[in-house]
Amino acid sequence: METLKHECGVAMIRLLKPLSYYKQKYGTERYALNKLYLLMEKQHNRGQEGAGVGCVDLDAPVGEEYMFRERAEGKDAITEVFKRINTSFTGQLYLGHLRYSTTGKSGLQYVHPFLRRNNWRAKNLCLCGNFNMTNIDEVFHFLTDMGQSPRILGDSYITLELMGHRLDREVERLYTIARELGLEGIGITQFIDSHVKMANVLRSTMPHFDGGYVMCGITGSGEMFAVRDPWGIRPAFYYCDDEVVVVASERPVIQTTFDLRADDIRELRPGQALIVTRTGEIQLEQIQLAKANCACSFERVYFSRGSDRDIYRERKHLGEQLTPAILRAIGGDVAHTVFSYIPNTAEVAFYGMTEGVRQIDRGVRIEKVVVKDIKLRTFITEGDERNDLAAHVYDITYGSLEPGVDNLVVIDDSIVRGTTLRESIFKILDRLHPKKIVMVSSAPQIRYPDYYGIDMSHLEELCAFRAAMALLRERGMQQLVADTYRSCKEDPLSANHVRNIYAPFSVDEINAKIVEMLRPDGMQAPVELVFQSIEGLHQACPNHPGDWYFTGHYPTPGGIRLCNEAFVDYVENVLGFQLQL
Repeated sequence: METLKHECGVAMIRLLKPLSYYKQKYGTERYALNKLYLLMEKQHNRGQEGAGVGCVDLDAPVGEEYMFRERAEGKDAITEVFKRINTSFTGQLYLGHLRYSTTGKSGLQYVHPFLRRNNWRAKNLCLCGNFNMTNIDEVFHFLTDMGQSPRILGDSYITLELMGHRLDREVERLYTIARELGLEGIGITQFIDSHVKMANVLRSTMPHFDGGYVMCGITGSGEMFAVRDPWGIRPAFYYCDDEVVVVASERPVIQTTFDLRADDIRELRPGQALIVTRTGEIQLEQIQLAKANCACSFERVYFSRGSDRDIYRERKHLGEQLTPAILRAIGGDVAHTVFSYIPNTAEVAFYGMTEGVRQIDRGVRIEKVVVKDIKLRTFITEGDERNDLAAHVYDITYGSLEPGVDNLVVIDDSIVRGTTLRESIFKILDRLHPKKIVMVSSAPQIRYPDYYGIDMSHLEELCAFRAAMALLRERGMQQLVADTYRSCKEDPLSANHVRNIYAPFSVDEINAKIVEMLRPDGMQAPVELVFQSIEGLHQACPNHPGDWYFTGHYPTPGGIRLCNEAFVDYVENVLGFQLQL
């Protein structure tokens, strides 16, 4: 319902046969480009602010371009990029990227992939990723302490510079060996190009970073790699056969693009890298020791495509588990209740919810009550007129329930800020005059910001946080705010002190306050919120236990620090005061 921005999608293809092979077998010289286009379009859900493509041609003669890049901004960036690509954009290594910004920075300079140039082929690096680094200031100082002068303080650029620096050292190591072997001139170059060990580069680069990431890159000498963070926060899948190596952020896009079964595709393990050498040798290297499994559960609830075999089953399970709470909310009166969902991401959870209710009462009534309307051109108005237009992003199916008699149960995948509920959903649903509205979230209350790739970095944006703060004010518990502020300021690393803000209240108390805060003036129907439980989330998604946005249990020190800093920022800049420490 409320569009959240995700930190991007990646796609990679390495051709393992001569280019003539694909022309003869598939009838086109653009075989890899066509497949890359499909991989990117089918991950369009992961990024609509920009797109970019990189390519390396191992057969290019000296003096001609061998490393290509094309980037574009906007929701049509994929189409724009592939329109610009001509026949010279040909090679054996391809990578693609889709961008959503979680930093607020925009412009072509921030669109991946990033490119580091050098006259030595092996020192050229094209890099993209699905990542957010929480300690980029520390890495920046690491680089400057070595004498470097980075031009941009941003995680993408700093990551490129640190990895590029380590790639330079790897090339120089090989140069020394080549000289010791008596090689000269082009012989040294050929030796370097054939012996680069990307595992060395990654092992000396990635331990510097705190965050969630899948980092992908290609070098001018023909190395390809994808590496995953040691907590397994961000997802990566790959497929290999004797023709291609493929990497993508989501499994079903590889399945569809290459007509494969789910079991044909593997998931990159936490801390692991997939490396393809210049000669096409495929290697799996453990770059860092795997930490506790913290794979992002929000990928399963919301971000990843619901067409994945396991995600589809998990989302249905999330909906089904809510059955007891929903039945309590409607007093068991299934006969006088209409069940619906917020299009489109909650549809699978809706199927699970109705199947769960049907096990209790076969007479489940299903209607498509909420309709997502066309994108209204609110830019042509301003002020109250603009707000009125925005309230009509969603529409309803009139006559779908009996006014004053039927309850209305509507499920959404998550409730984050609550803005769309207040400005649109509740207002439009109230026009049906239901006896009661039960708003259901297939995810638990989102209480904490995310710092690993989801655009939720400010506490005050989260309706659960605002509700907890309102309850503290009402009950005269401002001292807890002061104590939490002091702890966050004095000791930002040992624990997530923001969890103290929620400790005095039950889920039901926070639910009731959220309803009170989001309920529009003049609304007639009573409203009750039903959220997924933490236990229910983990039962439905057992292999993806990362739940920091729900529980505050951040897997890395950087996440803990940034959450505490966010509370300090909230107190000082939103509440507008500083406490004496």
